[in-house]
Formats: sequence, C-alpha cells, structure tokens
Amino acid sequence: MRDITIEAEPAAAAVLAGDRADVLRRFADNLGRFGEERGLIGPLEPPRLWSRHILNSAIIAPLLRPGRVGDIGTGAGLPGLVLAIIRPDVDFVLIEPMERRVAWLEEQSEELGLENVTIVRSRAEDVRLDLPLDQVTARAVSALRTLLPLTAPLLRNGGELVLMKGASVDAEIAAAEKQLRKFKVSGVRVDVLGEGLLDDVTRVVRGIVRATDG
Repeated sequence: MRDITIEAEPAAAAVLAGDRADVLRRFADNLGRFGEERGLIGPLEPPRLWSRHILNSAIIAPLLRPGRVGDIGTGAGLPGLVLAIIRPDVDFVLIEPMERRVAWLEEQSEELGLENVTIVRSRAEDVRLDLPLDQVTARAVSALRTLLPLTAPLLRNGGELVLMKGASVDAEIAAAEKQLRKFKVSGVRVDVLGEGLLDDVTRVVRGIVRATDG
C-alpha cells in the first residue's frame, strides 16, 4: 500500500462533534486509510478529507431533529455515518445501491458501535420503507430537479428536505420550480452554514413536503 497522507484534524472538528469527537476521528482515519483502495474516495481526497468531506457533512447535524432521517446515496457515509456519529439521538436510514459501499457502511457501523443506523441496499427510486421519514438528506447526488422525485416521496406529511448543494443552488431551485410544485414543497430556503468556522461554507436547501393527493 502506498503511503497515505491524511489531512490533520482541524480545530472545528471538536466544536462540531463535541463528546463524539473520538468516534468521528476513528471514522475519518478508517476512511482516509482504506477509502481509496475500496473505491469509496479518490486518491486526491485523503489530504483534504476533513475540510472537504467530514466537516462539510458534520455542519448540518444541528438541523436534524430526533426521529427518522434518511440519507439518499450515502456512499462512504457522507453525510450519513458522520451525522449518525454526532447525533446518537436520531435514527438514520442509509440508502445505498452499491454492494461494496453497503459492506463498508455495515462494517463501520459495527466497528464504531452505531446503534442508530439502518442500512438499506437499494436505488433511491426503488426503495420501499416500512415507515416514512421525518427528514431526508443527500450530498452530491444530483441536481435538485432530479433529486426531488427521489427524496420527497419518502417523507411523511410535513417531513423536511435537508439537501446539501453547491454554489449554484439558486439556479437549481429555479430549474426545479415544476418539481417543487408537484411534490408540494413549501417554505423553500437556503441555509448557509459554517461561515467563520469552516474553510468552505455548506449550502443546504430546506423545505417542507405536504402529502400529495391520494
């Protein structure tokens, strides 16, 4: 195995993780050491693992409420496992179609002692849950207009979208106007998180989904 340089833990990690910082540190170390060889992250990611991935995920933890939160296309566990570590009071449903990523999620959940995680191997468009979700999140999955049909139907009446987006978020919202109406998403807004704490801010689209007719 080649030598892997993992980004030093920024001071913001302890602020965001609190008394769960040790568990988050173990996850970051595991992902940094084994993520590339297991096809979870690219070769350029370990040197920026904390700032680009771990803290970018952790910053949305305060937006979550006790209940059932789904993460669509959770991949390596970003943001799903990171959030599950920081918020043990929330039950997480991690939805991921790829077998090797599901195996990783299962291994990490067991190793880190995460009792608040359920892993579902499925594509988002095919998933069938026994109970609707209270909130749903996704990171780097697809454009908002494509993401809404995958996420909104999984929510209970009055459930909330908490979708992580990039700098073009306003254009994505404008392009998704039709889908926002179709899925009865109200109160759409963008929260900008991490200013003054992280090197790069995180943008989150939030909105409440009302039950569609029938």
